[in-house]
Amino acid sequence: MKALSYHMTKRLHTGSVLDIIDNSGATRVRIIGVKRYGGVKNRYPKAGIGDIIIGSVISGKPQLKHTVVPVAITQQRGTFKRVDGTVIRFSSNAGVVLKDVESAEPKGSIVKEPVAKEAIERFSKIGKISKVVI
Repeated sequence: MKALSYHMTKRLHTGSVLDIIDNSGATRVRIIGVKRYGGVKNRYPKAGIGDIIIGSVISGKPQLKHTVVPVAITQQRGTFKRVDGTVIRFSSNAGVVLKDVESAEPKGSIVKEPVAKEAIERFSKIGKISKVVI
């Protein structure tokens, strides 16, 4: 996992719900924790595009429901500004389920929706299975 070369606005807090845009079997995930979040006392952890969260599967295949999975965030509904000055906003909060946190390899074999290029910059294996990069 590479470091991002700029500051990303983080708009997803614990308790937020994400859509899953790959074919891993899960369809919705609730954020229960953020990996590598160095926070301040009494501050809720927050995440943005390119971060890894730990989520609980709300809906999807019956064998995956109520399990805890790592997810890489690929879309964020809140606006964020890129280095070149363009402002990007997606229609939903979405992510891709990972096999494990260290390798950051996606569990599914195809990504159905567009992925932000900031997430591809950090997770190159997600870029290989995605069809559209914005």
